[in-house]
Parts: sequence; C-alpha cells; structure tokens
Amino acid sequence: MKTHWRAEDELACVPTWVPNYAARYLAHIEKGISIRALARQSHCHASTISRQIRRVESRRDDPLIDEALAALGAHVSNSPGADRRMETFEMNAHDMDGPLCEAALATAAEKILLKLSDPDAVLAVAKGMEKAVVVRDGADGATLRTAVVDRDVAQAMALKDWISCKAPGRVSRYKITPAGRSELTQLMAKASNSARDFAEEQSGFEKLAKGTPQAEQGAQRRMRFSTSESPLAVLARRKDKDGKPFLSSDLVAAGERLREDFELSQMDGALGQNWDRLLTAGTSAGANGDCTSSAWQARDRLREAMELLGEGLADITLRCCCYLEGLEMTERRLGWPARSGKVVLRIALVRLRAHYNASRTDVSDMIG
Repeated sequence: MKTHWRAEDELACVPTWVPNYAARYLAHIEKGISIRALARQSHCHASTISRQIRRVESRRDDPLIDEALAALGAHVSNSPGADRRMETFEMNAHDMDGPLCEAALATAAEKILLKLSDPDAVLAVAKGMEKAVVVRDGADGATLRTAVVDRDVAQAMALKDWISCKAPGRVSRYKITPAGRSELTQLMAKASNSARDFAEEQSGFEKLAKGTPQAEQGAQRRMRFSTSESPLAVLARRKDKDGKPFLSSDLVAAGERLREDFELSQMDGALGQNWDRLLTAGTSAGANGDCTSSAWQARDRLREAMELLGEGLADITLRCCCYLEGLEMTERRLGWPARSGKVVLRIALVRLRAHYNASRTDVSDMIG
C-alpha cells in the first residue's frame, strides 16, 4: 500500500503511478483548481506548479502522452469525489473499466524496458492499433519483433518519461530514456532481492551435491541468469571483410537452440548439475532419476551436441551460448590468443547447425 499525493479530494481515484506533475495538471484542467490552491496543497511556489502544467501541456504532442492524459481525465471526470485529501490508492488487479494499476505496470514495464535496452531497439506505436511492439534490426537486416505490449502500458511509460519519441507520426518510434534505464535497474534489483529472499526461505529444502566445496556452493547460490546481451547477438551485428554479418541468422539460431536445451535441462532443480564434466574424458554429466521427462530429453540433446563438438569447440560453445560469458573472458580462462575465440565459436556453430539440420525434430522453439 502506497500513500500518493492528491491535489484535491476528487483526484483520490488517480492511480499511484501517475507522477505528481501529471496529477496537478489533471486537477487544474479537469477540475478547474487554481494554481495558487495547488501550490498551497503542495507546499511549493505557484511558479513551480505553473511550470509543471506548461511542461505537461507541451508534451501532449506525443500521441501516447495525449492518450494517457485523455483517459485519466475522463476517469477523473466520471469519478465521484472522496472525503479525504490524502487518499491511499490500492488496486490488486487490472480493472478493465479503470486505469492501469501500479503492480501491473511494474510487471509489464520491466519486460519491455529490458527489451528496449538492446541496441537499436524501439517501441513502435501505430494509430488505431491496440498493441505496441518492440522491434530491432536482425543479423540479416530484417526487422525482428521481440515483444508486444498493451497500449495502456505504453501510455503510462511515456507519461512517466521512461520512453520518448522525437518525431511522432503515423507510426511513432519510442526509445528508452535515462530515466527508463534507471527504473529498469531498480525493478531488476527489486526482483532479484525478492527471488533471493524466497530462495533463502526455502534453503532448508535444498540439497547441494555431496563433496561440493563451500566456496563453490556460495557461487551456486549467487548465480542467476544474466540479463546482458548474448555474445551471439554482438557477433551477429559485426561485419566480415565482405560486409556480411559475422554470424548468420541460422548460426545464431543454432546457438540459441543449444541454450534452450541447457535451460530446460536445469528445470529439475538439481543444484549440483555441472556440465563442465562433459568436457573431461572418462566422465559423464550424470542424471537424477526423478527429473521431468522434458528436462531429461533436453539433457540428452545437450549431451549429444557437446560430444559431437568435442573438447575445445564444446568449451567455448558452452561458455558463450549457455553461460553467456563474453569472448574476452572466455579467451582468458581458456588461455587462448586474443580475438581467436570468435573464429573458433563460428566453427563450432557451423558444426552445431549441421548437427541440428541432420537431426531435425519438432522440438524447436521450445522456449518463448
């Protein structure tokens, strides 16, 4: 529950995610409250309120901001007044007849801001469309759609200055702002802390593999999925001497398919799983008999791919595609010369692509 500033009793229905300057704008435009009255309630100078109202008005050229203010204005106009000047707004579910709630906005915004943090990613909004899409340029120059977002979420993100559009038009393209990147960092930190607290509460039910060193156990507890850009995506944007992408889209798809099998193989919850053992002669990864069928099948596919690549090629493929380690770090850990990793990785992906083409099944696109 969050206490939010209210310009007047009639604005108690405004969601808590609405910025104070936008709430003051609605109070002045929709309810006719004077600037001096708003200044007295806000404990600030009237010129400050005046500048905020002019700033919001100037931003209404942005289609998403204009739509957000229009929807909030209609909601404020149709809502009866409250009996308190300081109101606590709480909404646990998304009301189809009312404005977007704060919890739904935070959940959707984290995903969309993360997609927009990729280089060259934009949020495309077209007139008359109920949804907005996040798109970016692919390795072969084609446009890739990476996410779809409801229009009310996009409107809220624009109103909170998390995204901005420099040239509105029939199809407006929005990019993430510094404020949006800061909000993404806070949302990810909050989600990470929540997951860590939950894991600590459930630690009594977890069993680490016997003989695991204490330092390694601590590393396993701290390790989580990296949200940084995949090394394959970085190499796919680079050009070779002929001006073609260093990694074609089918090579990137082969690496992503390997990572999907790697992620699925971890779904049985075995913390002692160590795929590095596949790279040591005379050992195998082992398996728990109680793991799910999909995890077992993914583990078999991953083991086949690693054995096919062999030592060296499997090393860099596992680290870059599955662990999402950077090429520079992988080269240092393996003791390879600088800038040799990308060549070896491309050779490994070519062999991996041939392996998947030879054993094509109906299990592609398993995640997402």
